[in-house]
This record gives sequence, C-alpha cells and structure tokens, in this order.
Amino acid sequence: MQLKRVVVTGLGALTPIGNTIEDYWNGLCQGMSGADYITLFDAEKFKTRFACELKNFNPEDFLDRKEARKLDRFSQFAIVSSNQAIADANLTQDGINKDRVGVIWASGIGGIGTFYEEMKGFFAGDGTPRFNPFFIPKMISDIAAGHISMNYGFRGPNYCTVSACASSSHALIDASHFIRLGKADVIVCGGSEAAITIPGVGGFNAMKALSENNENPKTASRPFDKGRDGFVLGEGAGAIVLEEYEHAVKRGAKIYAELAGSACSADAHHITAPHPEGAGVILVMNGALSDAEMQPSDIDYINVHGTSTPLGDIAEVTAIQRVFQEHAYQLNISSTKSMTGHLLGAAGAIEAIASILSVQNDIVPPTINHFTDDDLLDPKLNFTFHTPQKRVVRAALSNTFGFGGHNASVIFKKIN
Repeated sequence: MQLKRVVVTGLGALTPIGNTIEDYWNGLCQGMSGADYITLFDAEKFKTRFACELKNFNPEDFLDRKEARKLDRFSQFAIVSSNQAIADANLTQDGINKDRVGVIWASGIGGIGTFYEEMKGFFAGDGTPRFNPFFIPKMISDIAAGHISMNYGFRGPNYCTVSACASSSHALIDASHFIRLGKADVIVCGGSEAAITIPGVGGFNAMKALSENNENPKTASRPFDKGRDGFVLGEGAGAIVLEEYEHAVKRGAKIYAELAGSACSADAHHITAPHPEGAGVILVMNGALSDAEMQPSDIDYINVHGTSTPLGDIAEVTAIQRVFQEHAYQLNISSTKSMTGHLLGAAGAIEAIASILSVQNDIVPPTINHFTDDDLLDPKLNFTFHTPQKRVVRAALSNTFGFGGHNASVIFKKIN
C-alpha cells in the first residue's frame, strides 16, 4: 500500500529553559543552562543537590485549582504543553473528525511524586490504610493521555508508551505509524516527566548516574567533555501534533516539517549500560535512514542522546562514525541536554522539537559547558560547542536511548 506522509502541525513545551516554544527555542539558541539547586525538596543530604527544574510554573495559572489537585505534576505538564500544541495546530476548528484524532503520551516514570507522598502518609500513620481516592488515577503513567483526550473529545488511539528515556520518541513513532497506515488523521503525542523528587534523585544517586558537581551546577551537564560525571535530572514536557499531510493541507494548517522516518532497536546488552560498540544505536540509525529512504549524506544535524555520562557519550559517537563514515565530518552534532538536563521520558519529545525547529530555522543549537577535550572522541567532529551555528538543515536525526537497552531514532526534514 502507499504510505501516507506525516507532518508536524503543532508544538508545545514546558522546559527548564522556557515554558513556551518561543522561550524554549530562544533559550537553546542563547546557550542557556536550566540547572540550579533543587527547590522542590530539601536536598542538603543528597549526593546531588541540583537539577533542571521548571521555572515560574504554577499549575493554577493554567488549570482550575480543584482539578490541579487531582493531577500529579507530570500530568499537569502534559495538559499544559498539549494545550499549547493543540492551539498552535488549531485542532479545535470546525470540521475535524474527532474519531480520527488520537493521543499517544509517554512518561518513563509517571506519578512518582504522588506515590511517594501517599506511602509517606501511610507509614507515618497507625497502619490504617487511608489513601487519597485519586492516588491510583494520579500515579498511573497512561492517565495523561486520558486527560488530554477527555479535555478535547479526541476518540482515536489513546495510550501511553513506556521505554525509560526513549518513551516519548516511541510515542512519536507509534503516532506516525497510525497516520502512515491511514488509521488516524491526527495524533497529539509527546511526553512529560516530574521525577525531581526524593525517590527520583535518591534512586539515580544510588545508581551513580547523576552528576555530583554540586559546586558548579550550571555547568554540570557537559556532554563530550572529559570531566563529565553523569547526567543532570530535568523535568517538563514536550507536545507535538502529527498529522497526515493531505489532511493538513486541506484545512490550511501550518506545517513545520515532515517526519520522514523512524526506527526502534534494542541493545540486548545490559540494564543500564550502553553497548560499548554502539551495536543497537547503529541498528536504529540505519533503520531510520532506510525507513525515510534517505542516505547518510542527506542528514545535516544529529540531536544526540548525549546525556553527559562517561560511557554513553562514547558509545553514541562511535555508532555515528560507523553509520555516517566520512559524512560524519560534515554533520553538526549537539546535545541539548547540556542546557535542559535529562527529562527522562520527556527527553525525546523536547529534543524532537529542537530538531524540528533547527530544520525550520536553519540553526543548530549548541552543546554548552565544554571545557576539556576527551581524547577518546575524534576532535574533527563538529559537536557545535558553545554557540549555535547557522547552516542549511535539510534533515535532522534525533536519538534517544533508555535503560533496558531501548533505542529510538526519528528523522525530520524540510517539507517539499
């Protein structure tokens, strides 16, 4: 069968460097760091005392106070960011068949804050099981997709993808498949995460996954730098409206870019560590190129997973050089996690947005916080250190990888 084309017609974002698409993009282009000392709880006794929190976010600015209390923070983020994207795409206009509009929303962890507060309350009591009746609906990861669909009456495919830090990339990929196969006209997709909590930070500290550079929090997320010592935890959400091309054209929608291809793979190697030779990453990037019917030379920018971990950065760059060969030296590579931190299940969505906007604006956002070259990384590669670079970006590839060996790659290109 002839597969349908998939385009991007709406964007929304809540990030540690901006709570709208415009502010987020400006923050990226200005090389802004979203990291600072944790304010959401007292982190004085933790090995890591900083993170990339949202700034100036009050859910009651967007949601009814009573309703906001029934939502975990990750669902609040999902609703606010998806409202932005839906408004941007003008999905509330007359004539849209809501039976063919779906929501696929991701979260790697879901309502961990709600779970912690309910357990804390139980163990502080006399053992009598007194729980909030909204405990389960607040906590479960799929609830955000449900809320978005109920808010707008979207009756198409509706569920949650969970694959750790690749979760929202998998949401985009699933959404694109529904549209390509003609099973939906529009899908609101993306992801949200609110894991800057006592168990979130404590758990990642126990794994030795987080940077412990408490003296310099704003520069602690330093992908590809010799002194990197772990990722910086972030929170927020990214929302993307994907739409069938002819449907978008017919209703006069604004089109940002085309989702040209995607792929998924597994490392099948270790629960947290990447495959040292990047085997799964090679497989997933080659798969995305094949799905898009593109050659390595067609890609101008790679928004890498680039978490700022000693092993992960090396493995990903190794895979890029294997896939792109000599063209690797013509690419711009950057890790926007150097600015936003790592949003876990929402990372794929906000980094896809960065890729989409780079294609639209012909600007590659930078990798900030680079101080010392790593001898294990090829110095001839262009990691877009320090400042954004203007260049024609015909197509951008976005990589995300998750604990458990989950890999996802998505390619966006200029519409023609």
